[in-house]
Amino acid sequence: MREIDATLITDTVARLCIEANRFLPEDMACALHRAKQEEPFAPAKDLLALLGKNEQIARNTLMPICQDTGMAIVFAEVGQDVHINGDFEEAIHAGVHRGYVDGLLRKSVVGDPLRRVNTGDNTPAIIHTRLVKGDAIKLTVAPKGFGSENMSRLKMLTPAQGVEGVKEFVLETVKLAGANPCPPMVLGIGIGGDFERVAEMAKEALMLPLDQHHADPYYADLENELLALVNATGIGPQGLGGKTTCLGLHILAGATHIAGLPVAVNVSCHVTRHKTAVL
Repeated sequence: MREIDATLITDTVARLCIEANRFLPEDMACALHRAKQEEPFAPAKDLLALLGKNEQIARNTLMPICQDTGMAIVFAEVGQDVHINGDFEEAIHAGVHRGYVDGLLRKSVVGDPLRRVNTGDNTPAIIHTRLVKGDAIKLTVAPKGFGSENMSRLKMLTPAQGVEGVKEFVLETVKLAGANPCPPMVLGIGIGGDFERVAEMAKEALMLPLDQHHADPYYADLENELLALVNATGIGPQGLGGKTTCLGLHILAGATHIAGLPVAVNVSCHVTRHKTAVL
């Protein structure tokens, strides 16, 4: 049994909150650059160049990539052979507090959805914890802005609607979103599970590298088809037109009930941030 002190979790989460908000993942930065090279519509090409310049300024000056530094989403894979000395969830919340306060990041969380008083430190975080084999803890912090989160949708399709129903729902979601999620967007798509699991899969799909294809050829083909359909909408960067509406998308699928076909689309912007550390 390996011992890990809760203070190490706090220190790590604090660092990840700051780094995730300052440094765009390499696959995202490369996707922006590639989109600029391949975009034929001049206004869209210029805008993509500005987004790339913004990413470089944030990296070089250690400033946040976006003014909306998001709600802190934390994915934790905890090894079964780990004993944590201290309160695990409190350690994560303390790390978010420190990261957002010390990192001078915008605090965007209200403690109650209706009375709406800001908590002042961006806590509490949203925590997804999974027990896995081994004696390590893998932590991923994914700050999520709500310009894009508000455009996300979930629908309980019937099995008879099948893959065509899934495609129609994804396209409908993108068209309804329009320029609101600051495109070019990234899409995480969950298919299957139940009401809450399909939404979680959609959020998890946003963490996958943009240059990674689904291991199952059936879903890899569906990802490619959906990406082409989304980019054919012509919404373009910031809604100004062009062929670059979506930088990439991933599908996560899971077992479901014989009577159901849940589908969720988690919409993210061109600043799809996440940072991981293994303890």
